[in-house]
This record gives sequence, structure tokens and C-alpha cells, in this order.
Amino acid sequence: MAITTISPQELAARQERGEVNDLIDVRTPVEFREVHVTFARNVPLDRLDPNAVMNARNGANQQPLYVICRSGNRANQACEKFLAAGFINIVNVAGGTLACEQAGLPVARGKQAISLERQVRIAAGLLVLAGAALGYFVNLNWIGLSAFVGAGLAFAGITDTCGMGMLLARMPWNQVPKTSGSKSSPATTNCESKPRSSCCG
Repeated sequence: MAITTISPQELAARQERGEVNDLIDVRTPVEFREVHVTFARNVPLDRLDPNAVMNARNGANQQPLYVICRSGNRANQACEKFLAAGFINIVNVAGGTLACEQAGLPVARGKQAISLERQVRIAAGLLVLAGAALGYFVNLNWIGLSAFVGAGLAFAGITDTCGMGMLLARMPWNQVPKTSGSKSSPATTNCESKPRSSCCG
């Protein structure tokens, strides 16, 4: 089944008409903290449980669930997860947060962060460089490291999935520390980390 997609402009129009009841942002907590559409809430892709998200919507399952990320790729993966779980009323926001900001949708800003896509490029580049250097100066077999990274990137391009990205998403620097005594706003609440009754009402 094809994934339903709308433009940021259509998302804004639906929001003005009061038709957008639930928009989830599937980026890492740190990316979400840096900038996000004001009426979005954070449900990271690496922790996404479609059944838990839908069950926590408190009877709103008949309403479309809108999904967004940075530029559209991770949101598309999230939509595929929902479809595979049997949920069809899922809408991907084309172009992600970047396109929404360019279209003039309201966004909230926080501490600057390095996007997951950039982290993958940095890590892959360093591993390829390390493999080449070690292969030249230490042992030729280290060239295999560069080949392994190259094969992984090719696989990611073919399958539209990135194991390195999923691994990096779980790293401590991509998480937002929880402070005792502080309350999360509805836009920054993670469904998987809060009781259902207080999460997605």
C-alpha cells in the first residue's frame, strides 16, 4: 500500500482548520530539541512501537496520524512500520521539518545539534579514512574496514535503511537528559516513556 503524503502547506492548512490532532516527529530527542514544528511531539524512530503509539491515542485512531522527520526519509520508514502493523491512516509530511520551516510553519528552537544524517557521514568518512590509513601503515588487511563501510553505505542506499544511523541514534549524545521535577510539554513527550493516560490525549 502506498504511503499517503502531504505538503507542508497542506499540513498548515489542515492545522488552521483544526484537523491535525497528532503529529509525531521521529528524529532523535536531541534533533527534536534543536528545532521542531510547535505542534509535534517526539517519538524516536529507533524506539517506535506502532501498536503502543496507536493504543495511546485514547480513541483517536480514526484520525490521521501525521509523521515528520528532518527531510522525509525517516518519516517514510516510520510510515512503513505503521502500515506493516496494519494501520493505514498514516500521513507522511513531505520534506520534513526543513520544508515546514521554509513554508513558514511555526517552529520551536533549542540547543543546536548535529543531525543524524551528518553524524552518519562523519562516522562513515572517519572509518573509511582509518581503514585506508591502517591498511597503508599497519597491515593491508585493514583495507577491509573501508570496504565494509562502503558495502554498508551501498546496502543502505538500496534498502533505504541505515544500520549505522539506527546505532548512532541510541548514543548518549543523541538523547536529552531527564531532569527531576521538570514537566515535559505535550510536544516533547515520548509515548514510549510515559503512561498512556498522560501521553497522547
